[in-house]
Amino acid sequence: MIPSKPLNLSENSLPLWSVVIPSWNNLEYLKQCVMSLREHSQIPLQILVHVNEGTDGTAEWCTKEGIEFSFSSENIGICYAVNMAGAMAKGEYLVYMNDDMYVLPGWDLALWQEIKKIGHTHFFLSSTLLEPVATGNPCVIAPADFGQTLETFNEKELLKTFRSYKMSNWFGATWPPNIVHISLWHAVGGYSVEFSPGMYSDPDFSMKLWHAGVRIFAGVADSRIYHFMSKSTLKLKKKNDGKRLFLHKWGISNQQFRNQVILTGQTIPDEVPALDDTDLSALRRKGLFKKLWYFLGS
Repeated sequence: MIPSKPLNLSENSLPLWSVVIPSWNNLEYLKQCVMSLREHSQIPLQILVHVNEGTDGTAEWCTKEGIEFSFSSENIGICYAVNMAGAMAKGEYLVYMNDDMYVLPGWDLALWQEIKKIGHTHFFLSSTLLEPVATGNPCVIAPADFGQTLETFNEKELLKTFRSYKMSNWFGATWPPNIVHISLWHAVGGYSVEFSPGMYSDPDFSMKLWHAGVRIFAGVADSRIYHFMSKSTLKLKKKNDGKRLFLHKWGISNQQFRNQVILTGQTIPDEVPALDDTDLSALRRKGLFKKLWYFLGS
């Protein structure tokens, strides 16, 4: 277990956050994402982009805007992209965000307030997404339809009404946008490239943090971000079998991990507590049949 360290809670020394955004020929969404970060953030940010292919002029735009970026001439997937851009991080915290997201006013201060309450660096927090289509995810505010494309995006109405949706803090942070202390990011080695191009890399990262001793996995209800949904993953022609890989790597299924370990979707009433230790060996014994079934079926 990696020991946590106390935070500097002085109001006069707000941390610098490094925001990592992988982008795969999605320039117009990236522009909107960066614009929202610049207009709606109060904590000083370093914006980092990984340009996958960039045949739409993303690299040239980043250069023009003075945005630091890493580059690959072909799509290398989320895991490599986040790690490459993350290697340039100068901030005390690393935020991972998708390019089809639009941050709303107060998103960063709500996270920072929760971080100050926690009082140390051993945590993993997510913002709460507003999405136009309901998928049954209890951690998301949906349907909150302000447009599924930039052409139909009703920004004015979103900014006027986004706070009216009722939501409580929730357990189970895995997917972006999320924030982690840079020391933890380096300790667990970022995102696992064996999950490339990226399916199930999010719960794998959370599991690595669990093994590093993190017991606070929470979504912050007042940190809100609009999500246009899957503008890159829908372009993938070939996806990795992350579900099977997660099971073989950790000995328990993603569903077991989310439902029984980090309690994904369960409401947090007041202060965010540390989760109780879970006997992963017991869960592995329960998941043995499923692992055998996958093995025989491969």
